[in-house]
Amino acid sequence: MHILMISDVYFPRVNGVSTSIRTFIIEHQKLGNKVTLVCPDYTDKTTIECDEDSSIIRLPARHIFFDPEDRLMRTSCFPELLKLLQNNKIDIIHIQTPFVAHKFGVNLSRILNVPCVETYHTFFEEYFHHYIPFVPKRILCSLSRRFSVSQCNQLDAVIVPSSAMKNVLGQYGVNTDISIIPTGLRLDEFEGGNAERFRRTHNIAANRPLLIFIGRVALEKNIHFLIDMLAFVKQQIPDVLLLIAGEGPAEKRLQKYVRKSSLNNNVLFIGYMSRERELLDCYSAGNAFVFSSRTETQGLVLLEALACGLPVVSTAVMGTIDVLDGDKGGCIIAEEDIHDFGGKVIKLLYDIRLQNILRQQAGRYVQLWSASIFARKSMQLYQQLIQKEKMDENFNSLLSAQKISA
Repeated sequence: MHILMISDVYFPRVNGVSTSIRTFIIEHQKLGNKVTLVCPDYTDKTTIECDEDSSIIRLPARHIFFDPEDRLMRTSCFPELLKLLQNNKIDIIHIQTPFVAHKFGVNLSRILNVPCVETYHTFFEEYFHHYIPFVPKRILCSLSRRFSVSQCNQLDAVIVPSSAMKNVLGQYGVNTDISIIPTGLRLDEFEGGNAERFRRTHNIAANRPLLIFIGRVALEKNIHFLIDMLAFVKQQIPDVLLLIAGEGPAEKRLQKYVRKSSLNNNVLFIGYMSRERELLDCYSAGNAFVFSSRTETQGLVLLEALACGLPVVSTAVMGTIDVLDGDKGGCIIAEEDIHDFGGKVIKLLYDIRLQNILRQQAGRYVQLWSASIFARKSMQLYQQLIQKEKMDENFNSLLSAQKISA
């Protein structure tokens, strides 16, 4: 099977969508499928670039004024892209983002006469107002809902990573079939972290209580709440440290908020870390992973923490509900309330026995989230859509023949 994936984002842009795409590409290749990815080029090149085996096609892209980390592929590249792809037998198109990628994917689906599926990764209703603050939130919410319905109803199938996101799209009025297929983890990538090395590198005492947040440093991640919660925890555990790892547009704003909250000695921003070693070391060094995002459609970072044996304290909102197995599986669910969340963090930091129990639970629980399971599930969906497309073609051919004979 030849799968064409199209996305408005991919590495070196680091986020959950890039990680999800890479995971599925690797797993589908292991299943014997060919995968071609179309994505933006993050330099200023003006020509289409392909890697050696043409498995990644990068299109010239322009900057986005309100989000300097991202790029938007140039629509003028479509004719040349079509020429590149027409000689390849593509069985299915999988769109990963809803902007230029969606437009390209839907058009290619019609021209090449192949099924088209899209993964709805982002909860835009709770996202856009952080980046377009001059437009009232209620207007942005209404527009994002109509935008989502219009796009989803152009597809043969929609994939969502969580039951909460499926419910949201159903409430919007999407009538295309929706399948829940999370990304999962390549579990072998989360072995071998070195806690001592990480703490030594960042001058963190071996016995200092360490809370970890890893993710995009952006307003929709609700990191302000974690900083407020930290101030509460500090009242009982003065040397507690919150480590914020990642990059994003809210970093300077959050650093200013930390100074204003007099938490300079209790918060450490360390920026982006390589996934090969630093990320694993970071997870391994913590006493707890803390998370309070309101916009996650699946919460991959929570699974990563659990895969490294790091207990999680998190709110259960949107996609994180599916990941958090109640107060089991290495997780403690907390309300978005400083006293409730902070109180549970304090209890966990004081209780070494509880930390060890949660670490053991986490190791067992993440086995249910192996990426290979969900890659096979997505392959089953692809096969169903391809079979349906062939049946529709046969039916239309038969109908045309009957009309001619009549």
